Parts: sequence; structure tokens; C-alpha cells
Amino acid sequence: CPGTYAAEMSVCLNDNPSRYKITLSGTVKSPKIDFDPPCLMLMPVPLNVKTESTIKIIPRDYLRKSRIQVELPEIELKDGNRISPFSVQFSKGKDIILSSDGTNMELSCHINFESSCPVSFLGNIFFIDKNENRSFYAGFQYGMILV
Repeated sequence: CPGTYAAEMSVCLNDNPSRYKITLSGTVKSPKIDFDPPCLMLMPVPLNVKTESTIKIIPRDYLRKSRIQVELPEIELKDGNRISPFSVQFSKGKDIILSSDGTNMELSCHINFESSCPVSFLGNIFFIDKNENRSFYAGFQYGMILV
């Protein structure tokens, strides 16, 4: 659990009968992901035309390498069929890496939308690390232009 923890210990060095008290403390942080921009609005486009936007994924407090997985929404059409008009691409990979200065390196993610059916959508895209920590990115796509 995240928080600050402390413990006091008695230590005996070598065969010296004196005991020394030391206090150990540390902070446990929960890894999280921030996004820039914090939400996405894709503009309406004609049917079968791709629109895309690039976001920065900013990992915070990851102490080890982790790989990001993406859970993309499906959209239910009026006829009951489901489509998956979103796709994502990572330009330099999906791994969260700890740099030499102890910070996590940003990732770049391209979010694409393309549909052959007119749809409106308001929902989230989930980014999940290897420990199943889920961060959601608010994505918004509205009314397709009919051509």
C-alpha cells in the first residue's frame, strides 16, 4: 500500500555489548500514468477516412520496466452489430523504461479512428501495465459526416 513507513531497530555491532538504535524510513508510491493532453476530441470526418491524434503517455513512479497494453472500446451500432473503429500505434514501443536519472521515459501513442458507418462515441480507452494497473484516457468522437 502506498504511504510512508518507519521502523526502529536495535543493532549490535561485532561483539560490542552496546546496542545502537537506528530508524529506517521509506515511502512507497503507487505507479500511475498521466496523459498530455488529458482528453482527446477527434473531429468528424467522412466515412472511411482515418483521423488521428498523438498523445504523450507520462509514466510516474515506476521502479521497474513495464509494458503497456491497450483496451479499446467497441461501439454498438443501431442494428446491434459491434465495430472497433479505434486503433493505436506506439512510435517507439510500449515499454515503460526507467532512465538513468530515475525518472520514467514518456511514450508517444497515435490514436486512430476510422469507420464505414456513421457513429457518435463518448468513452474511455484504457492503458494497462503489467501489474494490471488501469489508467483511462478520455476519448471523444462525435457524429460522422455522411458522404
